[in-house]
Amino acid sequence: MAKVCWPYFDPEYENLSVRINPPRVSVDNTSCTDCTVVKIDSVNKPGILLEVVQILTDLDFIITKAYISSDGGWFMDVFHVTDQQGKKITDGKTIDYIERVLGPKGHTTDGMKHGPGKRVGVHSVGNHTAIELIGRDRPGLLSEISAVLANLHFNVAVAEVWTHNRRIACVLYVNDDTTNRAVDDPNRLSIMEEQLKHILRGCEDDDKVARTSFSVGFTHIDRRLHQMLFADRDYEGGGVTTEVDYPPSFKPKITVERCEEKGYSVVSVRCKDRAKLMFDIVCTLTDMQYVVFHANISSNGPYASQEYFIRHMDGCTLDTEGEKERVIKCLEAAIHRRVSEGLCLELCAKDRVGLLSEVTRILRENGLSVRRAGVSTVGEQGVNVFYVRDAYGNPVDTKTIEALRKEIGHTMMLNVKKDPASAKEPEAEASGWAKTSFFFGNLLEKFLP
Repeated sequence: MAKVCWPYFDPEYENLSVRINPPRVSVDNTSCTDCTVVKIDSVNKPGILLEVVQILTDLDFIITKAYISSDGGWFMDVFHVTDQQGKKITDGKTIDYIERVLGPKGHTTDGMKHGPGKRVGVHSVGNHTAIELIGRDRPGLLSEISAVLANLHFNVAVAEVWTHNRRIACVLYVNDDTTNRAVDDPNRLSIMEEQLKHILRGCEDDDKVARTSFSVGFTHIDRRLHQMLFADRDYEGGGVTTEVDYPPSFKPKITVERCEEKGYSVVSVRCKDRAKLMFDIVCTLTDMQYVVFHANISSNGPYASQEYFIRHMDGCTLDTEGEKERVIKCLEAAIHRRVSEGLCLELCAKDRVGLLSEVTRILRENGLSVRRAGVSTVGEQGVNVFYVRDAYGNPVDTKTIEALRKEIGHTMMLNVKKDPASAKEPEAEASGWAKTSFFFGNLLEKFLP
């Protein structure tokens, strides 16, 4: 057999351009009176826009304007950001963090690599085991999932749940209730996997309902949820979404046109503004293998206007109607997945094993269906946020709210953020989605080694 010789490539050569031209980051609080301006100049590399937007959104910043240019070998971004109260970013530690992670010593996109999309996946992250679930949604499903974990002596430390087009996607971080460490016993994990698979499948044998397998690697929770639902083709669920779910004022207006002069496809998005909107759109375009070369982002009152100049990774534009329609459907799905519809319940209690199971059982027994959920552990406190409607998808009535207060008010702190009786008032609509969002993107840092 002939010997094959391969040319030698110095592994350090790939980072040579970064070392010669390190990223430059500027956090400016003087140029604008009402926001902080973050400027990034860097050598262009695949995925860099998503990396930057992800970092800013994980800091709970609101991006009011952005100008993106990454044509050629250089990447230049300008972001106008505020905190959740609409004020400038003035905290010194936060500014130092931005300059560090986006600057020369910041992390690369290696941390964003992930394993193959799985229906039920389990892998270890630090002292926690990560579980990924996806299947057909139904009332009470989250309660059943959390009951299984509690019965098998798993403690849920962090979780996020999205539902869209009758599909549910969950990412949960659990540990052993005795050792507080990740579970690596293959027999125990196998039992958990089989029980969760059985619950997700329900009474149906259709392979579309749920699949099970192990996965490896780690990625950002929100991005992973987008990837799971995208791989599940939730954007093809035509006819499922109703006007009750998404009123006309929430429906995005998305167009795809061709820029003949520069050879780009121009994706324009106009919709109700909300937190993390830019991240959801950039994440979806990236996962669909499109590259953003230029972008203009702006907010006008409660509405957002975003324009992206893109090409496919192979350099091609969107030439067929089928390609354009698919991009529009995928972006609509990405925007709707994070819609904070329904009544918002914030519950806080001393963290203990089975807390999530207890809370979701009470919600189920009161006829409430969870549309979105975020679970976190802060110190010794368990913080749960649920967006709920009744089992038929209708708004929750006042009697149910009062019954809920009486049942859990003695053991947990309950805060109802959004009154369904006033949800249709102009003031509530003008506030947009940003006021009803919750943020757990950077809570996992303490779990990572």
